[in-house]
Amino acid sequence: MSKTNVLTIRVPADLKNRIAQAAEYQGVSINQLAMYMFAKEIGNIEAGQFISNFWKGHSKSDILSDFDEVMAKAKDEQPPAWDKLEG
Repeated sequence: MSKTNVLTIRVPADLKNRIAQAAEYQGVSINQLAMYMFAKEIGNIEAGQFISNFWKGHSKSDILSDFDEVMAKAKDEQPPAWDKLEG
């Protein structure tokens, strides 16, 4: 396990209560819930940055054109039974 550090944050009382309730509902400590939420949000931010950097220099029309090209290749393909919506 990696070395841990202490991070102290100040939050409004209402938010702390909501965090405590969510942690209790999940059956984990406030610390465990906070670590999960921080890690998840950091991952989302990093993914957004990766996508933004990946498409940097491409116009919206370039991106949509590439998407349409890929979709055109699969237009006659039917999804497998497990991937169909039941109605």
